Amino acid sequence: MSIELCRESGIYEGGCELTANWRVSRVTLDRVAAIELSVLWYTEGKGDTDLNVHFFQRFEQEQVLRSGLADRQSLHCVLPATPLSYHGRLIRLRWCVRLRLFMANGREVVTNQPFFLVAPQSGQNGTAVIRSV
Repeated sequence: MSIELCRESGIYEGGCELTANWRVSRVTLDRVAAIELSVLWYTEGKGDTDLNVHFFQRFEQEQVLRSGLADRQSLHCVLPATPLSYHGRLIRLRWCVRLRLFMANGREVVTNQPFFLVAPQSGQNGTAVIRSV
C-alpha cells in the first residue's frame, strides 16, 4: 500500500486543496473486504488522544472489484483552516492521509502518510513555518 502527496514538502496551507495518489498492490482482489481512505488529525503526548476525521471514503468489496487495485487512485479534498500542526513538549497535533485495508480473513492493514497543516501565508514569497514550543 502506498500514498503519495502532491507536494514533496508535505506542507499545506489551511483552506488549500490536498491531492494524493494511493494504490494497493500485492493483494488479490478476492482477499479484500473493503478499503477506507481518510484525511485526519490526531494528538499525541500527555493526556487523552484526540482524533478527528476531516475526509472519509469507503470502498466496499463490490467497488474494489469494479475499480481494481493495480491502478493508481486519487484523493482530492479542501483542508480546513484549523487545527494547525503543532509540535510541543507536552502535546503534538499531527495530520495524515490514512489508508486502511480490510482483508476478507478479518485482518486490517493501515498506512499513514503524514503532512503539515500551516497557517496561510500573507506574502507571495513567504515560506511556511511549523511552530514548535
